Amino acid sequence: MAKMLSVSRGCGVLALTAVTLGACGWFGSKDENATYVEQPVDVLYNRALDDLGAQDYKHAAKEFEEVDRQHPYSVWATKAEIMAAFTYYESNKYDDAIIALDRFIQLHPGHKDIPYAYYLKAVCYYEQISDVGRDQLITQKALDALSDVAKRFPDTPYARDARLKVELAIDHLAGKEMDIGRYYQKKEQYIGAINRYRTVIERFQTTTHVPEALHRLVECYLALGVKSEAKEAAAVLGFNFPGSDWYADSYYLMTGEDYRFGENK
Repeated sequence: MAKMLSVSRGCGVLALTAVTLGACGWFGSKDENATYVEQPVDVLYNRALDDLGAQDYKHAAKEFEEVDRQHPYSVWATKAEIMAAFTYYESNKYDDAIIALDRFIQLHPGHKDIPYAYYLKAVCYYEQISDVGRDQLITQKALDALSDVAKRFPDTPYARDARLKVELAIDHLAGKEMDIGRYYQKKEQYIGAINRYRTVIERFQTTTHVPEALHRLVECYLALGVKSEAKEAAAVLGFNFPGSDWYADSYYLMTGEDYRFGENK
């Protein structure tokens, strides 16, 4: 899934990365085996920014963490913590980013960048949403985290973007239920399929999957010989989605007649 950080970069991260400390003296080494040398905070922080700008995420993350390790009580240590998390995010190391963000949230609950920390954590989950054919635990985590952002910080740009992403996460969860339902239906395990389709209709009413779920109910009920239930599902489909192809298909199953967009043909 492609990164979608227009909101986050407009809400603080770009400003943070643009902040540099004066009098940056460049020394030290990127050699993994280099002898440890304590360095001024301006050197470490600015070097990390330069590496981040050059997309050298591995060294940028280490150098941001080194700011916090060598100068834990400086104002730049706190900034470096959130920047290290952002660097991990940029390099798609989502687990490391989430660990760093959880630590930041725990240590600095009142910090001005706390809304962003919650938002970036939610985006880390969101960008790992897989196709509906796979387990959707990560989708549920994304949904929970995004909903938390919208609830905690309702008047921020982060909340507005989170609410948009919530809709996609919900659609993915509904898509997973549909995928399992189709599998059961194909195996002629109609009760299992019906339960999945009803979950979509009852829990994910605003998603694009509802018309198909109603039509699949019609198919399953007819396969079981329960025509009254099939008729009810078709009626709900026709009332709510009268112009859909799914209703046309259900109408044909129920009547044997072709129905398109409100016209018998």
